[in-house]
Amino acid sequence: MRRAPSPPSGPYVPPVPERELTVVSADGSRIHAELHGPEGAPAVVLAHGWVCSTAFWAPVLRALSADHRVILYDQRGHGRSPAPGPGGYSAHALADDLVAVLEATLPPGRRAVLAGHSMGAMTLMAAADRPMLRERAAAAVLCSTGASRLMERSRVVPLRSPRARARAHRLLLGSRAPLGPVTPLAKRLVRYVAMGPGTDPATVEVAARILHACPRVVRAGWGRVLADLELDARVGQLAVPTAVIVGAADRLTPPEHAHALAAALPHCTGLTELPGLGHMTPLEDPEAVTGVIRGLVEEYGTARETDLTTSQEAHLTSREAHLTSQESDFTSQESLSQESRPTTATEAGHTAVAAKEQTA
Repeated sequence: MRRAPSPPSGPYVPPVPERELTVVSADGSRIHAELHGPEGAPAVVLAHGWVCSTAFWAPVLRALSADHRVILYDQRGHGRSPAPGPGGYSAHALADDLVAVLEATLPPGRRAVLAGHSMGAMTLMAAADRPMLRERAAAAVLCSTGASRLMERSRVVPLRSPRARARAHRLLLGSRAPLGPVTPLAKRLVRYVAMGPGTDPATVEVAARILHACPRVVRAGWGRVLADLELDARVGQLAVPTAVIVGAADRLTPPEHAHALAAALPHCTGLTELPGLGHMTPLEDPEAVTGVIRGLVEEYGTARETDLTTSQEAHLTSREAHLTSQESDFTSQESLSQESRPTTATEAGHTAVAAKEQTA
C-alpha cells in the first residue's frame, strides 16, 4: 500500500490571511481574495497563473507580508474561486476580475505594486487600458509571461515545424484529460514542462500538487484563451514602471517573450533573466522575485497618486520626444544622403534633355 504524500512544509505552507473576502466581478463571477500583513504598509497585489492558485505565491507571500499589505486572489475557476459567470473565460474577464479586486481591497487613493506570474501577468496587460489600473497601479512586475504567439514560441513539444509545434501545443492546452494523482511520473513531467532541470524535489512536489488541483474543465477553458492570446497592443498602454522576469530555461514562455516585452513597454525598469530556472520562477527562486517587487515598492510604492501620475506622464513625454528626435535625425540624414548622392547616368541624361528643351 502506497503511503500518502506529506503536505507542503516550511515556506511552501500558505500563511493564514488577516482577512478573506469574496469579490464580485462585472459579470457576477465570485472571486476569492485574501489580505495579509499590516493594513497601513505599502501594498502589493499578486496574480497567479494558469492552473495555479493563491498557494502558488506562498514563499513570496511569507517574505513580503511582514512589512507589506499583500493582496492576492484566485483567478476565476481556480482555487477557491468557483466556476465563472456569464463572462466565461477571456482576457477581458481577467481584466474585469483584477479591476474588481483592486476596487474592493484598496482604500480610495491608495496605490499598489502589481505582480503577475504567467496568466497573472497577462491579466495586468489585459487591464492596461482600464482607468482603474492607471489609478491604482504604482508599478508592475511581469513574471514568466508573454503577450502573443504563445503556441508558436513554446518549446514543450520539440517539433521542428513551427506549424506542427503550434498545433501540438494548442491540443495540449485545450485538453480535458484528467491529470490523475501526483505520481513520480507526474512530477517528472512537471519538472520537464514547467521547471528548471536543477529544481529541488520538494519544490517540484509543491508545483505538481498545485497544478493537479485545478479542475480539468477550467484548465481547458483557460488553455483555449491562452492559445489565441493577442495582447501586443496593450503592452504599449502599460505605462507604469514595469519590471520583467524570466527563467532562462522556461519552455512555456521562453526568454524571447521577455525580451519582446522589455522592448515594447513604455517604462521598463529592467529585465531579470534567471539562469537555469523554468516557468515557475516565484516558486523556484522566491528571493529573486521578492527582491524585484521590493525594489519597485521602495522606488514607486510609497509615492502619492499625483506624484506617480506626473512621473509617468513625464516619462511618456520624454520617450515621445526621444522618438521624435530619432525621426528628425533620420529625416535629416536621409536629406543629406539624397543631396550628397552621386548623380546617376540616367538622371544626368534627363537633366541634359530638360536643359536642351528650355534652350530651344
